[in-house]
Amino acid sequence: MSLPMRITFENKDYSYTVLTKIINNETTEIKISLEGEELTLVQNQNKEWDALERTVGDDHALIKAIAKNIVLRYRI
Repeated sequence: MSLPMRITFENKDYSYTVLTKIINNETTEIKISLEGEELTLVQNQNKEWDALERTVGDDHALIKAIAKNIVLRYRI
């Protein structure tokens, strides 16, 4: 299991854990645990990331920031 990662978004700290074991350039789905909630980040045809489980009222910008953090961390 991965170590918790942190991100500051809009002056608030968030902690998440990447649950997917292998992440590489061909990865299009990443499972994470964000604040105790499991989410699946998926990459669409435009190479943009979003969560399957999120609803309209949720903060998509936070999800995109976390995805960008993961992409930079794992160089995908």
